[in-house]
Amino acid sequence: QVQLVESGGGLVQPGGSLRLSCAASGFTLDYYAIGWFRQAPGKEREGVLCISSSGGVTYSADSVKGRFAISRDTAKNTVYLQMNSLKLEDTAVYYCATRRGRRCTQPVGSWGQGTQVTVSS
Repeated sequence: QVQLVESGGGLVQPGGSLRLSCAASGFTLDYYAIGWFRQAPGKEREGVLCISSSGGVTYSADSVKGRFAISRDTAKNTVYLQMNSLKLEDTAVYYCATRRGRRCTQPVGSWGQGTQVTVSS
């Protein structure tokens, strides 16, 4: 059974940093791409970053380039989202999701439950 569990969200001041984790079970990262998405209040869910099964990174949101980074630990079967220089507009529920294959261009498969990130002074 595929399961994704996000953690690491919280309240942070503008300019601060957070690292989100996405712990995967029921499959291995060696065979599936994993993406991070976010949904701000009143807005549609949007893609942020994705990492393929071979470790290639795809940015889906230009607004996070130079500030956010995605990585993975295959031994822990966990994907991370490092968020630096956080802005008020980064406030959202952050989700991780599998892709239905090795590439970030493939459709989304399973979603995690999400973790809240609030950027506020």
